Amino acid sequence: MDRARPHARRPLAVLLTATAVAAAGVTALTPAARAADADLARNGGFEAGLDGWTCPAGTTVTSPVHGGASALKATPAGSDNARCAQTVTVRPDSAYTLSGHVRGAYVYLGASGTGTTDVSTWTQSAPDWQKLTTTFRAGPSTTSVTIYTHGWYGTGAYHADDITLTGPGGETGQPPAPPAGLTASGTTPTSVSLSWSPAAGATSYAVYRDGARIRTVTGTSTTVTGLSPSTAYAFQVAALNDAGESARSATVTATTPAPDSGGGDSGLPAHALVGYLHASFANGSGYTRLADVPDSWDVIDLAFGEPTSVTSGDIRFERCPAAECPGVESDAEFKAAIRAKQAAGKKVLISIGGQNGQVRLTTTAARDTFVSSVSKIIDEYGLDGLDIDFEGHSLSLDTGDTDFRNPKTPVIVNLVSALKTLKAKYGDDFVLTMAPETFFVQLGHQFYGSGPWGGQDPRAGAYLPVIHALRDDLTLLHVQDYNSGPIMGLDGQYHSMGGADFHIAMTDMLLTGFPVAGDAGNVFPPLRPDQVAIGMPATVNAGNGHVPPAEVVKTLNCLTRNTDCGSYTPHGAWPSLRGLMTWSINWDRFGGWEFQRTFDGYFG
Repeated sequence: MDRARPHARRPLAVLLTATAVAAAGVTALTPAARAADADLARNGGFEAGLDGWTCPAGTTVTSPVHGGASALKATPAGSDNARCAQTVTVRPDSAYTLSGHVRGAYVYLGASGTGTTDVSTWTQSAPDWQKLTTTFRAGPSTTSVTIYTHGWYGTGAYHADDITLTGPGGETGQPPAPPAGLTASGTTPTSVSLSWSPAAGATSYAVYRDGARIRTVTGTSTTVTGLSPSTAYAFQVAALNDAGESARSATVTATTPAPDSGGGDSGLPAHALVGYLHASFANGSGYTRLADVPDSWDVIDLAFGEPTSVTSGDIRFERCPAAECPGVESDAEFKAAIRAKQAAGKKVLISIGGQNGQVRLTTTAARDTFVSSVSKIIDEYGLDGLDIDFEGHSLSLDTGDTDFRNPKTPVIVNLVSALKTLKAKYGDDFVLTMAPETFFVQLGHQFYGSGPWGGQDPRAGAYLPVIHALRDDLTLLHVQDYNSGPIMGLDGQYHSMGGADFHIAMTDMLLTGFPVAGDAGNVFPPLRPDQVAIGMPATVNAGNGHVPPAEVVKTLNCLTRNTDCGSYTPHGAWPSLRGLMTWSINWDRFGGWEFQRTFDGYFG
């Protein structure tokens, strides 16, 4: 997609030339550090993770490395150069040498705030480790400088290792006092919010959970995610500055609650198998009678209810005619099968949308028609609820609609209103599920709507305001982890379909929460694990991205037990993850019930 860049950004070639000229113009300093000089860079080899570095788009890897066991890997985006920086105390009017080893295309190493001439050096291409070095003199009143490395917008990941700043150390003073007033609040089954009072002289804070340091933050609050329900955790914080780390604060204990039964849980089993049944059309998978669906399927989505026109809001459910679906049951038999499934504890829903059912509720009249027409279908067949499977151009964000917590776009606002009305009409037992594509959910981590400068696809992340507004009413979210392009995960890397890694990364985002459009101050909160099922195609015929049973098992092992995780490390383990969704029951029958047997074999 075309991602517009800020107008102030100059062309790459101009910036590279200007940087090279600036670096060349610095007065040469003694190349060898004096005997009294020291390496002032903190954790320059990244052996302690990102400790000491501010690096939103970075992570540490064990390969490739230049020295030691770890190195930095940072991935620029279309509007971010993946800058990693730290502030170092220096001595005024003194000479310094900054060096580091890098790999990748367009990698920079530099220093700012020098009080004289800020410097940087760069390489256009480093397929293997290459050393970069630059020098500067601190100004007559300069006591700290910022050293940094970064890549270039959209040019791929870069690596850095063994960054050093040699020169005379500054007067570092004393570490700050321990922070006071640590408080735990905002507890959910998987997260705890912490806040504390500022400590004089602190530049950042280290957060500890059960004695282990888990993150460093610059503010006086944070939300720790990826926790287990019904579990007690002990938290402390320590204050940091250039002189070191304070003693830890007093300990605060917080216990995460058990998952509640909100969101229309409606008696679902602890682990549920969800599938779509082709009820209104036929394809190569063949027709399957509702009564013939095995008992393993806990939620059956009747596909599909579709609108009379894109903007009418008038939803109709037409069952497949006998000429198209040989063996189709009568309406009376179909309704009897629904009642039999419900008597066995199963949930039968009407799914609205699908690939061909574009629904855009552009007006309040369309909203009201949607509510009345969907209610008619639910009442006629005695259904348990509704699945929203809006695809294509059903949902998009108007230009300037940038806050997922307060959407302004009519098709979003009217859909939220309609679903809340249906939930209120049918009560707590009403089952509400959603099946968006990754484009409408996880892509919002990078791009949301048309973006701050326009030019992006306005559908990017467009489901987020709907999910967020209805998170207390939502029974299940099962994102379609198929028919998807590469999506950036919380590790800053792109993940593609075809293996457990994709499902793990995409699901981890839902259970951990993620910054929207790369804004760390604007986080989409995590969902409860009992609200999340993983969407997969049942067979290679059903959709792109099918994975064999062994990869399904790896996915479940990683997310529920934190084993078998491969290259992606999730932010927790969620044994109460609800289960799996597939497109479709018909295709699974066509494939010999392989998907169903994998689910049954894992969860019993």
